[in-house]
Amino acid sequence: MTTHTHKDFLDQRHLPHIWCPGCGDGIVLRAYTMALAELGLAPKDVVTVTGIGCWGKSDDYVATHALHGTHGRALAYATGVKLGNPDLTVVTLMGDGDAVTIGGNHFIHAARRNIDLTAIVVNNYNYGMTGGQYSATTPLNSKTTTSPLGNAEPGFDICSLAETAGANFVARTTPYHIVSLKNLLKQAITKKGFSVVEVITPCPTYFGRYNINPSPVANMHWLKEKGVPVAKYQQMTEEEQAQHFVIGAFVNKDRPDFYTMYQQINSRNGTEREGER
Repeated sequence: MTTHTHKDFLDQRHLPHIWCPGCGDGIVLRAYTMALAELGLAPKDVVTVTGIGCWGKSDDYVATHALHGTHGRALAYATGVKLGNPDLTVVTLMGDGDAVTIGGNHFIHAARRNIDLTAIVVNNYNYGMTGGQYSATTPLNSKTTTSPLGNAEPGFDICSLAETAGANFVARTTPYHIVSLKNLLKQAITKKGFSVVEVITPCPTYFGRYNINPSPVANMHWLKEKGVPVAKYQQMTEEEQAQHFVIGAFVNKDRPDFYTMYQQINSRNGTEREGER
């Protein structure tokens, strides 16, 4: 058995990456490749599926199989790959625009079907690659290039959306909490059924500059301060909770995944047909 390191999952010919200083994408990519290596997987057995956006560029840097699709359709392509070859480990890397704005319908139906794949959703609170427009996760009152006076729309809670739609594993963390990030990714990848790990990492070039601090370092300190574990969050007042977000694993259940249910139905129907002969 060949032991792989995280570097075996990186296509280093394309490094250094294009992401801005202070962007968490590089940290998330490192955690992803470390998780794959520590799980004992081989690059040939993993398919990384991406869409459009800053985080969607990740497939350029991985040495797994990769499928780069159109905006909002990563989960549709990933579903086809997984059902075509259930033995593959399929992971989708999506931004908030790709996952729940442009791709919102695919997201809720992937969770409803409980497709056996993992969605790593990097939530940077805006459309970072195309100029900083607000997305479906931009917090209420936040300033963006298309809401310079403040966003009038409340943002989706990605984890609540995934839980309500039926995902088997749901978690949230940040690139500041790197050990937690890697461990949550390992849990998600090994979980049977649809798994979602949301990574909060505000775009430093647009969202952070307008709403947090122009300094990339200050943005990281903001993640340290604002992201709090479940137990601590539950002890806060409503006013304090409104100024923070909760991190950790929120859902971990064992509802049968789509492929298992599909096989059971086909097997049952085959048995019934045999009995009718």
